[in-house]
Amino acid sequence: MSNSPKKTVWSLQDNKRNEEQRSAFKPTGKKPKSKTLKYVLTSVLVLLVMSFLLIQIYEEDLETCITDTFCINSNEDILLYTMYVFVNISIVILSIVGAYSIGKRLANYIKI
Repeated sequence: MSNSPKKTVWSLQDNKRNEEQRSAFKPTGKKPKSKTLKYVLTSVLVLLVMSFLLIQIYEEDLETCITDTFCINSNEDILLYTMYVFVNISIVILSIVGAYSIGKRLANYIKI
């Protein structure tokens, strides 16, 4: 046993760090900024771009009538049709989130 090599022991003790290194991870007292708004705006922007790209990928002319007198065309009214697709995708996503939250509350209510 005495012939075996000595193991290296790593330690943060023995005052090997200077004062600046010791205080590097101390709390500053500042609250971290909420990034929720940034994430929501980024998600909306990505969804808008995807809506626009979906219209551009589909080569045929699409026409949707919202009322009897108001119809939009995917080639003539590109921005309106993009907003139409965006609203439809948003409704689907919001309905999935709503169903998930209602299901979660029901599961907690029924939980034995």
